[in-house]
Amino acid sequence: MLNFQFYNPTRIIFGKETVSELSQQLPAQAKVLILYGGESAVKNGTIDEVKKALGEREYFEFGGIEPNPHYETLLKAVALVKQHQIDFLLAVGGGSVIDGTKFVSLATCYEGDPWEILSRKKVPVTALPIGTVLTLPATGSEMNCRGVVTRAETKEKLSFRTPLVYPQFSILDPTKTYTLPERQLANGIVDSFMHTLEQYLTYPIDAKVPDYFAEGVLRTLIEIAPDVLSQPDNYEARANFMWAATVALNGFLATGVPEDWTTHRIGHELTALYGIDHARTLAIILPALLEVKKEAKRGKLLQYAKRVWDITEGSDEQKVDLAIQKTCEFFESVGIKTHFSDYGLGREVIEPILQQMEKHGQINLGEHQDITLSTSRQILEKAL
Repeated sequence: MLNFQFYNPTRIIFGKETVSELSQQLPAQAKVLILYGGESAVKNGTIDEVKKALGEREYFEFGGIEPNPHYETLLKAVALVKQHQIDFLLAVGGGSVIDGTKFVSLATCYEGDPWEILSRKKVPVTALPIGTVLTLPATGSEMNCRGVVTRAETKEKLSFRTPLVYPQFSILDPTKTYTLPERQLANGIVDSFMHTLEQYLTYPIDAKVPDYFAEGVLRTLIEIAPDVLSQPDNYEARANFMWAATVALNGFLATGVPEDWTTHRIGHELTALYGIDHARTLAIILPALLEVKKEAKRGKLLQYAKRVWDITEGSDEQKVDLAIQKTCEFFESVGIKTHFSDYGLGREVIEPILQQMEKHGQINLGEHQDITLSTSRQILEKAL
């Protein structure tokens, strides 16, 4: 195993009817901004439930945070926070709302141009405290210190990471997922699966604990996916889905192991340029990446084939190929296609994506830092 440090201060409050716990988790005198996305959180009653739980605390609302939250929108929230001297941010939604809230918490306290936080020209030193009420399992943002923000004006999607934005608490009530559309559920399943693979499909390093945990998350997602998609009120399926998505990116699976993240880096550019759902970009890129890097990842692919897909027969080459095939079939089984052509795109996407990757310094990627722009071109060509 590699050396590592593990730190995660987020309190998780999991289960039915747990939104009422807000009153115990928030400071008694907090002045709160509730941030959310579309109208679904209002229509399904979650926002009213949150307001009730706030009790006598003063609160304000900011809705309309987009999927892949827009920098331009978030700056309006920053202005609202400063105007009313708000001192606690409460995200009600999925990963985009939580990511956006994290950025607002940093940008509010930052003295310079907030874009410097994303372009990594400056390191923020303070942030407003945040909490979350999760309604869409997918990104794990409810229990990590990461975020991704899109600048619509320049078609840039950039990530940030700092311990300052760990949520103080996150409320995970699986019943809040009952009204989600199938598309969002499918995206969440694939996003969680991919977060796990980015920390797992690298090379063997005898890290048994995170490996077995990762394999457990992967097998869980494979097993529950049909029920999650076909049985809206299946509490056990939704509960396992919600916790799997959180565990997939709360830092634990990364302890002592190398990580890849190439698929995400390329996928972010694809979303920014062409508006394809984040999870769907990952489903396009990953199979192609595995084909191109098959030899470098052979050891872990064989482990993946055996422990996740129960592939035990055939040559090593056959096992690896079948594992990649099974992965594609899993994505397809939840309704997510795996080639550019499935989205009406072709070879014309390659140069713009590579140009953006070069602009953002994504030129030596992967667990060995050996995925150059030339290698990324091969991956993109394979994904056509």
